[in-house]
Amino acid sequence: MESSVPRPASLPLIAIDGPSGVGKSTTARRVAQALGWDYLDTGAMYRAATLALLRSGVDLADRAGLERVLETLQLSQEGPRIFLAGEDVSEAIRSAEVTRRVTPVSADARVREVLVEQQRLIGHRRRWVVDGRDIGTVVFPAACCKIFLTASPEARARRRHLELAAKGDPPPLDVVLADLQRRDAADTTRAVAPLRKAADAVELDSSGLSLEQVVDWIVAKHLGHG
Repeated sequence: MESSVPRPASLPLIAIDGPSGVGKSTTARRVAQALGWDYLDTGAMYRAATLALLRSGVDLADRAGLERVLETLQLSQEGPRIFLAGEDVSEAIRSAEVTRRVTPVSADARVREVLVEQQRLIGHRRRWVVDGRDIGTVVFPAACCKIFLTASPEARARRRHLELAAKGDPPPLDVVLADLQRRDAADTTRAVAPLRKAADAVELDSSGLSLEQVVDWIVAKHLGHG
């Protein structure tokens, strides 16, 4: 579907793409805070679409029903709050049922097509920092600054293991590493918008860097000091 949104030569938007477990969302939020910009939570938008499908009793196999839901889907974001047809669903989209269903929904080509269009409409209204796997390549190819944030699988696994340990009893480190490697393989080979570095993106390997160093580097790069 051809986007109805005009494509300016350069959009006031910072796109941060990269593999799972590299800390994209945390980094993007901190970069937005440092610049006084807004953080666009595209992951929450896919959760809101999943919630809309659940409320409608429609699953992905029902293509006609899916199309009906998508035709009336209205998403917006104000600050950190996500709205579905004007209703604040910021808490509802974090339910266990939405969490169980969001992965296949977010991988559906038609869902992605509709949500990318809505993300573009939102993205042209303010200055945003956005993270994902296809932000600089598919969603916002005109972003003024594109960062491909990466780290070694081992470094990402260690970080994820520490996060899980802080929440309780984590799986062994080698299990966390194997899971990340499986997700990397799936992300880079998926049929719709696979993970890849945009031709004009700048790559940052954060394996040996702190969060503060990563944020400072991206801010400096955006301001032309890096």
